[in-house]
Amino acid sequence: MPDVRIERAGAVAVLTIDRPHARNAIGMGTMEELDAAFAALAEDEDVRCAVLTGAGDRAFVAGGDLRELESVTSEDFAAEMAVRMRRTLDRIAALPIPVIAALNGAALGGGAEVAVGCDYRVAAHDARIGFTQVLLGVMPAWGGIERLCGLVGRGRALYLLTTGAVLSGREAAEMGLVEESVPRDRFEARWRELAEQVARAPRPALAGIKRAVEAALPGSRPDLEAGAVRDFARAWADPRHWEMAAELERQRRERAKNP
Repeated sequence: MPDVRIERAGAVAVLTIDRPHARNAIGMGTMEELDAAFAALAEDEDVRCAVLTGAGDRAFVAGGDLRELESVTSEDFAAEMAVRMRRTLDRIAALPIPVIAALNGAALGGGAEVAVGCDYRVAAHDARIGFTQVLLGVMPAWGGIERLCGLVGRGRALYLLTTGAVLSGREAAEMGLVEESVPRDRFEARWRELAEQVARAPRPALAGIKRAVEAALPGSRPDLEAGAVRDFARAWADPRHWEMAAELERQRRERAKNP
């Protein structure tokens, strides 16, 4: 089964990350499928809005799939992985249509980066979003730092990045990290309504709006890639990262034994 399901509802394309065994966490195969999906959206003249969400109601994207990604500890692997996913998310800013993140559940670590990589966000009140990479001794690698700064400002970005704080959908809306937060029982209806509203506009108008916004406030910063990737790769290969990751895994197992 594919990691990313693609459905069409009129002029709206819905991309669903569907990896229930990993709480929709992203592995290398998921990265490839997302990249191909975004490339296809650029060429499909019949699509005027896209939505990215996660399967189920527990997780949007629960980060990178650590069980898969952390099988390799080298700086070279970390750099290659970071560049691949960063460039995939950079595609979103260049698309001629808006991409809405529908945060149906946890968007943690890399999941938060995917969320802020989209053009805007709708969250369920009880969804959770947090840049938790620092709790593993690493940093966001997929362009999330600069995107977060653009959304919430320097101080709040540093607060979220250095503490690993996790916000509810409602709290994220109050901070400006998501544009709308709605009750769980209205969540899907609301994002579908919003996508359908956007898709009523002709594609040339939407493309022009996105080009103008991108010129005013870039949604991707390829000029910052080299430095950010280098710093991430160094942190990834640092022994302290692996110690912290092992300790968090131990705590997770303890919680599972004693819920």
